[in-house]
Amino acid sequence: MGAFLAAAAGFPTILFSSALVVVVVFWLLTAVGAADHHGFHGHQHFEAWGMGGVPVTVAFSLLTAVAWFVSLSTTVLLDPLMPFGLARAAFRVAVLAVALLVAWRTTRLLVRPLRHLLPDAPGPSRHDFVGLTCTIRTGRVDGGFGQAEVRPADGSSALVQVRQSGDDALGSGSTGLLYAYDEAGEFFWVAPYDSALDPRRPGSG
Repeated sequence: MGAFLAAAAGFPTILFSSALVVVVVFWLLTAVGAADHHGFHGHQHFEAWGMGGVPVTVAFSLLTAVAWFVSLSTTVLLDPLMPFGLARAAFRVAVLAVALLVAWRTTRLLVRPLRHLLPDAPGPSRHDFVGLTCTIRTGRVDGGFGQAEVRPADGSSALVQVRQSGDDALGSGSTGLLYAYDEAGEFFWVAPYDSALDPRRPGSG
């Protein structure tokens, strides 16, 4: 156990140990909702190194964990065999380079199957729905009841809660316009939508 602790606290593993502590703390904060796993920037750099397609935090965490393991295990197994002095220092520098290389290649392989499960870009937020049309899915919409289906630009669909301030005829299958989002009530304000009145419609006006 002492050998492992000494290796983890010595060069070069200490570099990865420090980064691993940051990674563990970050994911603990994410688990309790105090951090967002999409919040770490640097996507362009990871994409250039073949590790894009997943959130940067995931790629960085994998890279750190693999590098730490390779550095620790190599140091524990081979460092005692190295003579003291310049040879051992050169060996430890080589371990650093090998750990980074192995971690990079391994992370590239690991992110490939994760790309479809963990997309790099977050999905649309509720506020992205404001200004979109929707299809009413309930028999009525009033000030306290209503649901509608909305389709954002990415082609997905979502069932959202909708309310209206007036008494317009909004029934199942009719088209509405989501014009505001109520944070407290977690619903959208909706109004009847007539495509013939849309100023963006060709031939209108």
